[in-house]
Amino acid sequence: MPNEAETEAEPDPEADEGIEDDNNRLRAMALQYHRRGSVCTLGEGLGAGKLSVTPTRRLANQLDLSLAYSPGVGACCEEIVSDPQKVSEYTARGNTVAVMSNGTAVLGYGNIGPLAAKPVMEGKAVLFKKFAGIDAFDLEIAELDPLRFADIVVALEPSFGAVNLEDIKAPDCFVVEEECRKRMNIPVFHDDQHGTAIVVAAAITNALQIVGKDIKDVRMVCNGAGAAAIACLNLLMDLGLKRSNILVADRTGIIHAGRSGLNKYKAPFAVETDCRTLEDAFIGADICLGLSSANAFSQEMVQSMAKQPIVMALSNPVNNVLCFPFLFRGALDCGASDITSEMKMACVKAIAELARRASTSDMIAKAYEGNASSPSQASTDFGPNYLIPKPFDPRLLTAIAPAIAKAAMECGVAKSPITDMDAYCEQLTTFVYRTNTFMGRLFQRAKQNVKHVVFAEGEDERVLQAVRLALDDNLCKPILIGRISVISRKVEALGLDIPLCLGRDAAIPEGTVEVVDMQDDSRYARYWQEYHHLCQRKGINPATAREGKRTELRIPTGGTPKYCRV
Repeated sequence: MPNEAETEAEPDPEADEGIEDDNNRLRAMALQYHRRGSVCTLGEGLGAGKLSVTPTRRLANQLDLSLAYSPGVGACCEEIVSDPQKVSEYTARGNTVAVMSNGTAVLGYGNIGPLAAKPVMEGKAVLFKKFAGIDAFDLEIAELDPLRFADIVVALEPSFGAVNLEDIKAPDCFVVEEECRKRMNIPVFHDDQHGTAIVVAAAITNALQIVGKDIKDVRMVCNGAGAAAIACLNLLMDLGLKRSNILVADRTGIIHAGRSGLNKYKAPFAVETDCRTLEDAFIGADICLGLSSANAFSQEMVQSMAKQPIVMALSNPVNNVLCFPFLFRGALDCGASDITSEMKMACVKAIAELARRASTSDMIAKAYEGNASSPSQASTDFGPNYLIPKPFDPRLLTAIAPAIAKAAMECGVAKSPITDMDAYCEQLTTFVYRTNTFMGRLFQRAKQNVKHVVFAEGEDERVLQAVRLALDDNLCKPILIGRISVISRKVEALGLDIPLCLGRDAAIPEGTVEVVDMQDDSRYARYWQEYHHLCQRKGINPATAREGKRTELRIPTGGTPKYCRV
């Protein structure tokens, strides 16, 4: 959210040459990455590309063969005939997504056709599997007519639990999605539109909170009127942005009430205005949304905006992986028949809230490492430089999927409502944190008989994160050993909600964490002085003696030891 745009640097030939070398190196690595194992061992899934099919059931003998195929498979067929909803119980359909494209609008390449688009669609399928455990199949369709394309998608409904439309040019993408949603009883989601919109809306929601503005009062200028831009504006209006406060520019200029030839998707954004250029539209605007070509904004244009402007320059794509795997996970798990606006808004809220929530796990910290200048400076501090989570934040699945499932159930599109949401969240947690599979029973036993646990290295950031997790899960009653001033400072820096209470002798209020600070212990002075007296001739000065007794990990219970450490 800059107050002024960055000045353009002078061209640097050497820097350009370095960038070109990096691009060539990346290209070579990408080709090798996809080509590797092209001479494959039969059945080992070592072929070219990024996908393979792996059976989930044993097939080792004649009985297994009879169960997997004829005649045993007939029993499943009969069950599905009697109750079509059982298809997800006896087949993989409930965990499958079709990634479908005709390759007419591949990001950065344009209309390259379905065959050349296949690596992109395979990559999308890999992301589904990696981030949400969903089996996705890429289907590249050689069909340019949007209605006939929609017919193909509709005809494939029995095979998949949901459809992800990808890289279809506008306005054809609107036609395809509308037609499919109207005729199909499974979720159909054009990620280029709605995935982008959800992530942008989450970022804008948090940015408005930081600058203290209400979405109902702000003015927005949007440069670009393609599929992503239209979807962003529609979702932001669902969140409260007024249509009258939006100015949209396309290649021709400002979309205003006097313009003719607007299609039905642009026409709703034609407003009465005297602005005819992008420069005019920027004056006094609170939010700038750039979903067109690069270098469309100048420093002067940004300076003409309102105070504390929010600039979303997105000529490079936003990372939709923050959204689509987890949204589909929740939709599939509750048997949703559609992706509604309520579900999309629930996704926006979950992503936005996650960025505002402090991270408490070492695994989460690793997803953000490299962004902080020092270990104590958390890169997840909510602010102008941190509006949305990172794609590898492990909390995304456990935050978004339940929110989507709940929204689907509330608006009546869930065919298989989740009856035990706590158990569902636990399953998602087990997927993200694989060790939970082994530790779950131990955690349950700990919760049944909560004990006091002493954390000797109480000033360590990892220990403090562990303590917060232990409190969240009610695993124990922690006791921290360390200087309370240091612990308090680190708790605040990490954004952890850990109420601290000093004193071994005082009554500890319920819900607070006891801190044993050796410096405040009445015996501390006596111990370090005795230590110094015994060892002063062996190089132990008073400062060393104080530090040695302060960092001693044992809590003394008896008299002063009659020995010294050297």
